[in-house]
Amino acid sequence: MKGKVVSDSRNLEGIHVVNYSKHEGVTTERGGYFSVNVSINDTLLFSAIHLKGYMHVVTEEDKTRENFFVPMESNTNLLDEVTVTKYKYVTTENLGIIPRGMKSYTPAERRLKQAVGENRYGLSSSVSFDGILNAISGRTAMLKKEVEVEKKERLIDDIKFQYDNEYMMNKLHLEEDYVDGFVYFLLDEQEFLIPFKEKNKTMCEFVLSKLATKFLELQNENANEK
Repeated sequence: MKGKVVSDSRNLEGIHVVNYSKHEGVTTERGGYFSVNVSINDTLLFSAIHLKGYMHVVTEEDKTRENFFVPMESNTNLLDEVTVTKYKYVTTENLGIIPRGMKSYTPAERRLKQAVGENRYGLSSSVSFDGILNAISGRTAMLKKEVEVEKKERLIDDIKFQYDNEYMMNKLHLEEDYVDGFVYFLLDEQEFLIPFKEKNKTMCEFVLSKLATKFLELQNENANEK
């Protein structure tokens, strides 16, 4: 179905158009135009940070239209006071201390590079004596595991930063004791990880609701088995 978002806002590009029934989504092009795969009775959700959300259930008439027009109102919030409590995205790169795009390594990644005998130019040394010893002792394999653990820890921090305990408890109806377990549960759910890495907040929120229900059902099954 082809359509167009209409609004008094001039910024109509990049608006999320999510087919909640099919768990698929697209974003609008310049001018608010979009094309999305739909069936009759599918629920479409339209959202953007500067516009009020809009929901529509697809009818047979909608599919016959040449263009489906979606009215969206500007979302203007006046804030009396803003308090910044977290500085997650204040980095050396964002502050201009190091060039943007410059490769940086975590402590675990640096240890791994040293273990496999890479020289200062990033070239692997096939005759590195230390590299041979490390490979024999299993140190390289251990360091690779450390890098993977480190990546998961960073991902956990990112998820908790975006969706804190208050969100998990109030929006997803999870008990506080279950919050950490649910975050670890999300690490194996590509249905969530893909839109999360793409920063598709609308899709993430819908998937989180679905996965929270699945997680609670698994907890109840485990409790019954005991």
